[in-house]
Amino acid sequence: MTLWAGRVGGELAPEVWDFLRGDDAELLPYDCAATLEHARRLHAAGLLEDDELAEVESKLDTIEPPGPEDEDVHSAIERQLGDVGRKIHAGRSRNDQVAAALRLYVRAASAEADEWVRALCAAILDRAETEAETPMPGYTHLQRAIPITVGHHLLAWVEMLERDLYRFGFADAAATPSPLGSGALAGSTLPLPSPRGEQTRNSIDGVADRDFALDYLYACSVLFAHLSRIGEEIVLWATSEFGFVRLPESAATGSSMMPQKLNPDVAELVRGKAGTMIGRLTGLLAVVKGLPLAYDRDLQEDKPPVFAARRDVRLALGALAVLVDGLELDRDRLAEACADPLLRATDKAEGLSLGGVPFRDAHEQVAAEVRAGTFEPPEQSAARLAPGPADVAAAVTAARARLSV
Repeated sequence: MTLWAGRVGGELAPEVWDFLRGDDAELLPYDCAATLEHARRLHAAGLLEDDELAEVESKLDTIEPPGPEDEDVHSAIERQLGDVGRKIHAGRSRNDQVAAALRLYVRAASAEADEWVRALCAAILDRAETEAETPMPGYTHLQRAIPITVGHHLLAWVEMLERDLYRFGFADAAATPSPLGSGALAGSTLPLPSPRGEQTRNSIDGVADRDFALDYLYACSVLFAHLSRIGEEIVLWATSEFGFVRLPESAATGSSMMPQKLNPDVAELVRGKAGTMIGRLTGLLAVVKGLPLAYDRDLQEDKPPVFAARRDVRLALGALAVLVDGLELDRDRLAEACADPLLRATDKAEGLSLGGVPFRDAHEQVAAEVRAGTFEPPEQSAARLAPGPADVAAAVTAARARLSV
């Protein structure tokens, strides 16, 4: 039986029932937690007896996912609670119930993302430390620019990911206030105590707000934009044209037709999923942009993108950590690329500037040599790597301390 069967006579058409049912089984543990909190409020108000509260506490540990007879996870919980379930909905609505459960879900998903991001950072930092002295060309516009170290380049990946941790922390904080007690939109006449912890300030906003879900999806979208950039670089570095890395067979695939191929599918799929993740954010933005307050059934569409985002974050970060850990660098190829004398052109211009030549004049002089094919790198510049190995090692140590990895 639905939670609203008293108002609608007969049964819904099967086509309507199938369309309205929510695919929200992932909310089950979070809805159970919110239901337990509400049951304790009912008990405090004298609306549940001691034995009834004990029954709720016991049965909530054994609730099974929704079946075909359940409209959603909320009705599944109420049905499986039995007779006491007919009392448990006093003073609340599915509006504040689902908002509370989704907030708990987003908090858990944000904490999980934090854990997986840190694990990837740890894998990158291990490689950065190992490659603190390994030279490679630095690039701008995908053209060789200035000599750097592989370690310094990898530390740039960590910087991006560290900012992602802030965004997931923001999403967690945004989801913290509880909407329990908001009811359908304006609370209840029952003498229920306030839920524990921080509360949403306005009952209408409490059931209508999905900013916290948008914050989570935004954090996921920026994370995947960063993962896509990392994946793109790995794809480039693994080509025969670059040849900087060899892919680990534990994180690469072959071709169904060409026996020689080893493909960077992890990096490519991470790159591809960035667009999907951004689509989830824009999709939920489109859902909420024109909704009148307080609750509308459109908000049933808030959960699928959040559920899918959590899955992709976990899987992508785990796979990418394996890939990064197993990359094998071709140090000879890197050293050969870094030996390009034109990488020292900036050194020569800066050396002239140190000698008193205005930098713009020095820049023009060196550029003219490059154009004429007469450029010679300055003496004593072959060992220039800035930041140097000691700088990279210190940055790795500092990052590990900040990230606790």
